[in-house]
Amino acid sequence: MPPFFPPTDRVGVKICGITTAEQGRAIAALGADALGVNFWARSKRFIDPAEASAWLPELRSLTSVIAVLVNPDQALLDRLAAEPIVHQVQLHGDESPAMVEALMARGLDVIKALQVRNRESLNALGDYPCRTLLLDAHNPGSYGGGGITFPWELFLTARALHPDKTLILSGGLTPTNVAEAVRLTRPAAVDVASGVERTPGIKDLEQVAAFIQATRAAST
Repeated sequence: MPPFFPPTDRVGVKICGITTAEQGRAIAALGADALGVNFWARSKRFIDPAEASAWLPELRSLTSVIAVLVNPDQALLDRLAAEPIVHQVQLHGDESPAMVEALMARGLDVIKALQVRNRESLNALGDYPCRTLLLDAHNPGSYGGGGITFPWELFLTARALHPDKTLILSGGLTPTNVAEAVRLTRPAAVDVASGVERTPGIKDLEQVAAFIQATRAAST
């Protein structure tokens, strides 16, 4: 079984918004440490969990698979807790620390994503009991995937304020800027969706390969 994300021996790479088994296999073969599948119905990269359950187990055997959720209902959470189609869940909505704690008590490995607007936004990071947090750019009215670049200096501040947390950098990353981002912030992992796409949900495999290679080169 693939290890949970992020890895501990390198800067991890998560390619988010996978919508087909074919692309998932190809991206895993390129060396991605995790694939994100979006179960939020309003996302441009949405896939139906019932339909995806037919092919996600195969991807799950190749690399870490993470369900991206936004204010999920109880039925979906029950399904993910009972059916092993993903390794982890990434909460991208308005979920409370208490909800994160409840999901962890059910045995789910939780990554909490948070939009960071300013330094004051970082105070909330310590409220969440999960080990891993994903820091995304502030984008009012959206829950990620908008391609807005995260203010990297705030990532450094977040790490200094919360040294016990494992931090993932997201927001506006591309094959051309990810090396600089990694060298400056030294995140546990980087997360990309729109920065390596031809259209929402369809990745450009050359860009994916370039993104992974740039991350690896900058993290050595």
